[in-house]
Amino acid sequence: MVPFRKMHGLGNDFVVLDERAAPLGLTDACSRLIADRHFGIGCDQLISLEPAGEGADVFMRIRNPDASEAQACGNATRCVASLIAAETGKTRVVVRTVAGVLPCTILGPDRVVADMGAPRLGWRDVPLAREADTLALDIVEGPVAAPAACSMGNPHATFFVPDVAALDVATIGPRLEHHAAFPERANIGFAQVLAPDHLKLVMWERGAGMTLACGSGACATIVNAHRRGLTGRRATITMPGGDLILEWRESDGHVLMEGPVATAFIGSLTLP
Repeated sequence: MVPFRKMHGLGNDFVVLDERAAPLGLTDACSRLIADRHFGIGCDQLISLEPAGEGADVFMRIRNPDASEAQACGNATRCVASLIAAETGKTRVVVRTVAGVLPCTILGPDRVVADMGAPRLGWRDVPLAREADTLALDIVEGPVAAPAACSMGNPHATFFVPDVAALDVATIGPRLEHHAAFPERANIGFAQVLAPDHLKLVMWERGAGMTLACGSGACATIVNAHRRGLTGRRATITMPGGDLILEWRESDGHVLMEGPVATAFIGSLTLP
């Protein structure tokens, strides 16, 4: 029996497995089964803790429900940082991912600030299939058009709309995820500006579909909104699962994300 922990940030939920002592031999089929909400435990992403390497406290591997590997996940980063802090007593935890090293500050047992690094804004960085202005892509899908794009370690496109509640995200989200402009697919955000320091966001996540919250998506949203002149550098972003506080720091260009973490339950499972 393998112990696991079910955690979430604003309802964006994760099954966390510990592979620091030894690999568990997770296959794609096994990952898909664990993530299945009917036949497994169910989660938006499967998280594996692995040996950190020099300069970090832990390595975090992220698998989507379709078993594809994600490069970044802000809510999972905060959850993992809180676990390591509880183990070590540290108030600053460094989480390594395939996208880079993410320092986190522990504000309390259930609140963490993650430094998600600097966004990458070039068309090759996103990446896009061909050269384009990442501030306004030539993409139209039903009622939405001209998204801004950036990479937060994973590809994001943000559509700014007058009313996110009026969108059929479940229909247009997968079409945009697989749009020819995105050779590695993309996370798709639909953002509504409520005030210069407040946005409403609904996400369609690459490989996961609609989720209650998306940390890297919130990071991309504050970056793209400020680039468009729609907000300042600091804003609250409200998602179906709750609020995150985002700041695109001017001094070094890094995006800081503050939000809650929670453990739903712990248990054990038998790997096939």
